[in-house]
Amino acid sequence: MKTVTYSPAYTIVPTYECFNRCEYCNFRRDPGDDEWMSLAQGEEILQSLRQMSGQRVTEILILSGEVHPHHPRRQPWFQRIFDLCQLALSMGFLPHTNVGPLSEAEMARLKTVNLSMGLMLEQVTPKLLDTVHRQAPSKQPKQRILQLELAGKLRIPFTTGLLLGIGETPGDWRDSLSEMARIQHRWGHLQEVILQPHRLGQRQGSDIDHFELGRLPEVVALAREMLPASVTLQIPPNLLETPEILLDCLAAGARDLGGIGPRDEVNPDYPHWQHQRLREILEPAGWQLRPRLPVYPQFETWLSGELRSHLAAISQKISHC
Repeated sequence: MKTVTYSPAYTIVPTYECFNRCEYCNFRRDPGDDEWMSLAQGEEILQSLRQMSGQRVTEILILSGEVHPHHPRRQPWFQRIFDLCQLALSMGFLPHTNVGPLSEAEMARLKTVNLSMGLMLEQVTPKLLDTVHRQAPSKQPKQRILQLELAGKLRIPFTTGLLLGIGETPGDWRDSLSEMARIQHRWGHLQEVILQPHRLGQRQGSDIDHFELGRLPEVVALAREMLPASVTLQIPPNLLETPEILLDCLAAGARDLGGIGPRDEVNPDYPHWQHQRLREILEPAGWQLRPRLPVYPQFETWLSGELRSHLAAISQKISHC
């Protein structure tokens, strides 16, 4: 049987507050409308992680709203993220952090407590700065590209991706994929590229329509053609609406379904399809669903000795998932 992978994951959100105001976003809260995770919540976090230990979870995704580089609480926010990664490691999990653009020093520090990291490129066309990103300072394409380059320089296994249906054209897909291919040829650190269709949600700030899902296999095929074979293509099954589209995307070259957990924090209106449901769809079509770790085998030598020790301990756990 052919193989498609997923990561058994649980998401922790230090804050939903974000200084960007992307018009399609269903995740963010306005500054002042969300409490920042505090030490008082420590026991609650511990209890959640203990529960995850009994559910075969291996990855802890640290996902946050973006905090301005000059925000007075930037340092406490960053320290909380670092502490959460350490906590996850101490409890037998493997952290993956995606919290927006970071400085080189911040990325280098997080590398010591993360198996991998990520940041969506979304699209490289600057025209979105006049539309859906007009109030999103960190969505400057040059800034996102710089983050991918820094991750390569620091030898951090990395996930990035396209967001589809936010006002871009097929030509923009090509330009964005071409930029990813250039970066991968230079640094070789991209594990996965996510091809994520925009879906309507209750919290988005405009009437922007959703991506036409019937075109997603076309985007997958284009990405497979343009990106090096070393990059795995990931699609989020809960956003695809029908099993047929999922299977068509796999036929076009997708091979990973991302983190599967109790809740999709970015798209809360679309619950994750759990692994049993996915197997019911995949196995009759000749696909074997297999859990994976948040770092791919070819990147394990990039990790510190301490992180490799954590990885070795948890590899046994996932082999029985």
